[in-house]
Amino acid sequence: MFEQIQAAPPDPILGLTAAFVEDSNPDKINLGVGVYQDKNGKTPVLDTVRTAEERLVVAKTTRSYLPIEGSREYGAAVQDLVLGAEHRVVREKRAATAQAPGGTGGLRVAGDFVHKLRPNAKIWMSDPTWANHDNIFKAAGLELVSYPYYNAESKRLRLEGMIAALKKIPEGDVVLLHGCCHNPTGLDPTPDQWREIAQTLKDRGALPLIDFAYQGLSTGIVEDREGTGIVAEVCPEVLIVSSFSKNFGLYGERVGALTLVASSAEARANIFTHIRATIRANYSNPPTHGAAIVATILGDPALRAQWEGEVAEIRDRINNMRTLFVETLQKKGVKRDFSFITSQKGMFSFSGLTEDQVQELRDKHSIYIVGSGRINVAGMTPGNMDRLCEAVASVL
Repeated sequence: MFEQIQAAPPDPILGLTAAFVEDSNPDKINLGVGVYQDKNGKTPVLDTVRTAEERLVVAKTTRSYLPIEGSREYGAAVQDLVLGAEHRVVREKRAATAQAPGGTGGLRVAGDFVHKLRPNAKIWMSDPTWANHDNIFKAAGLELVSYPYYNAESKRLRLEGMIAALKKIPEGDVVLLHGCCHNPTGLDPTPDQWREIAQTLKDRGALPLIDFAYQGLSTGIVEDREGTGIVAEVCPEVLIVSSFSKNFGLYGERVGALTLVASSAEARANIFTHIRATIRANYSNPPTHGAAIVATILGDPALRAQWEGEVAEIRDRINNMRTLFVETLQKKGVKRDFSFITSQKGMFSFSGLTEDQVQELRDKHSIYIVGSGRINVAGMTPGNMDRLCEAVASVL
């Protein structure tokens, strides 16, 4: 049966990385895949991660299975990070957290869970959204619908169009939101806009699903959870998916979580049994190492403070690259206004480059960017900025 199967289409982002690896140009630049790089173009291991690993090696006494939902310490640490210990949902014990294999794994568990309990539910996603969202929720059996989010001309949030679309959502459908550092636009709602969004979803009886993959990379650890906290405060039921690839640098460890917020502690306990069942039918239980690193760092006040400092350094470097990119384009004589890039947040920017311009950058300059024009700002360095901006100027 396998002989008749045609090759699957390449992933638009990971396929780009494969092409980058094959490129023999020593000056090639990869601005496609969403991985943080330091000023030397390397993906570093955080000092706090090294310290936590050293402790774990010494303390390790078993490699037995974790429970289906992962360790209790990890779950508590995630809730404290994502919502805060004083958030009403946490105080009222209305939240339960399951460890997941990365943010992607958490999204898939959420999709399977929703489809199992509400087979006819649709999932509404921002236009645009992360390219892999489509794949994940299609595979989970959900029907995909989009709502307006980004105005490409004004480079602003299409709030009126977004709210108008959300007001038409049928009860019981799911709405996917980005907790901060919207991927790919880098444009987030303000706190007041978050309140309007949350109230609209509550009024419609829709289920918010928050993809929270970049906490700490916008403004700060606490500041970046404000939107998620508002939604959890207003809406009685929420699903929150966390990823610790970017803010802990634990890409290969695949560390994520799915946090359920229910209307009561009793409802939380009942509903969480279905999340456990969903996990059991998929990967059974999670790996230990990456989550233990996160729990160790967040559970030690000194380590946590040091980690928050490391995240701030990552955030500052990304923001500095945004400013340097805009300034260097201006020095190259580019007349188009790219200043909007300095107001976007997180690792990504929606550059406004066309698909043809992106292809020309790849073919002529060995600069790799996703076809939509999304740029990974973290791939920019002081060393490659001049060449990058010269190439961009040549294709405009």
